[in-house]
Amino acid sequence: MTAYLRDPDAIYAQSFATIEAEADLSHLPAALHPVAIRMIHACGMVDLAADVVGDEGVVAATRGALAAGAPVFCDCEMVRSGVIRRFLPETTELVLTLNDPGVPDLARSLGTTRSAAAVELWRPRLEGAIVLIGNAPTALFHLIELIEAGGPRPAAIVAAPVGFVGAAESKALLATDRLSIPFVTVRGRRGGSAIASAAFNAMSKT
Repeated sequence: MTAYLRDPDAIYAQSFATIEAEADLSHLPAALHPVAIRMIHACGMVDLAADVVGDEGVVAATRGALAAGAPVFCDCEMVRSGVIRRFLPETTELVLTLNDPGVPDLARSLGTTRSAAAVELWRPRLEGAIVLIGNAPTALFHLIELIEAGGPRPAAIVAAPVGFVGAAESKALLATDRLSIPFVTVRGRRGGSAIASAAFNAMSKT
């Protein structure tokens, strides 16, 4: 029989110890260290640490919004599925509008993707909410446009869209902090639903 570590607590402890030993988090504020560690754990790439960037107030902003009963908007089902519910207040809503029946027509009328059009449906409840984007760069671009046009302002943004078209650019735009909204993101092409939900899980766990 192959010998391997079987105890779940020991596996977690060894995993996080390895990340802490190998990842250089010195460029990040202390409040974001647990967040970056969770993001690295979600993808297995220690060098991701160099690309993680964010506002040190994003953790407090996220927890404050959750305590106030704010909804959490997710850009795709995989992000929502990755959220650990037991870390959240019982009344927290994880809102996904991508599959709303009106989204395809809205996307056509706006001349954009379904993911971006789905963000339009967040408007009525976006003020003071938490946003998780782990898939679509167009969702992040549209969110930034919406806010800059005078739309409602979320309390915190977790953004890790992934891919070769628009992912790096949309996150770079967020990282300029032009919105003055607490955020965490990962520069470049890398990202994905697991990384986005892992970052949020780290912040929501108290």
